[in-house]
Amino acid sequence: MDNPWLHRYAVLLALYALLVILLGAFLTTNLSGTPLNSGIFSEATHRSAAIGLIVLDLGLAVRLSVVDRRKWLGRLGWIAWNSLILEALLGESKAFRSLPIAPGILHACLAQLFFCAVVAIAVFTSKGWNQGPEPVQDYGWPSLRSLAITVPVLVFSQVFLGAAYRHQAIGVLWHLLGAMIVSLMVLIVCAFAMQQFPNHRSLKPTAVTLISLTGAQVFLGLGVYTLRIETTATTMPVMLTILAHIATGFLTFAASVVLGIQIRRNVHPRVDQPAA
Repeated sequence: MDNPWLHRYAVLLALYALLVILLGAFLTTNLSGTPLNSGIFSEATHRSAAIGLIVLDLGLAVRLSVVDRRKWLGRLGWIAWNSLILEALLGESKAFRSLPIAPGILHACLAQLFFCAVVAIAVFTSKGWNQGPEPVQDYGWPSLRSLAITVPVLVFSQVFLGAAYRHQAIGVLWHLLGAMIVSLMVLIVCAFAMQQFPNHRSLKPTAVTLISLTGAQVFLGLGVYTLRIETTATTMPVMLTILAHIATGFLTFAASVVLGIQIRRNVHPRVDQPAA
């Protein structure tokens, strides 16, 4: 169903959600033992912004249920809203404050899943999606349809490792190893999509976006690692670099899911030719 205003609302909600998430990341990122916590970067600001996000996301879920004829999309809207409620309850729980490691990691992962759900809704309500699929045939090995599932799972695993590292549950080595594996898999799936279907209206732009975000994520990750070695001071440039790395991570995961959705929608399973 073509509804440009619903699409614009979902896009703006995704951008606002990313801002709220980064406010929370600013509070939890701690290099010197005392996080910056004043002015617009205070916990009260994050809480108020989160309440606004809950209200706006409720509006999106209701709108999808009332206006859009696709029942599955309405259900996705309510799943996103319920995950946001769970995220808020986890953030306010005493366990998150007294034992921040496990609840903190779960808090970060739920935020990723919620953001990805809103981005997916923005894709499903877009004009390009409503134009219908552009069917193409899968070929080569490994198949794009299998990579469409594998790559987002690997990217989310890297998200988990990054959250675990920020909360000091694991060392940086696991995160670095995960980054190398994920970068290689993203390179493979994007290269396959761009090489096999260079003129596809959905696959190529999404693949270019994903590989660009992954490159930026790797570059920012190296910058964060270098800064952590050289200084322990919680300065604004250091914080901004870390937040940029976190934001790009959110966008990378969302882009991997969007590419997976586009592949599963447009790329038909390979049909093996019978032997002569």
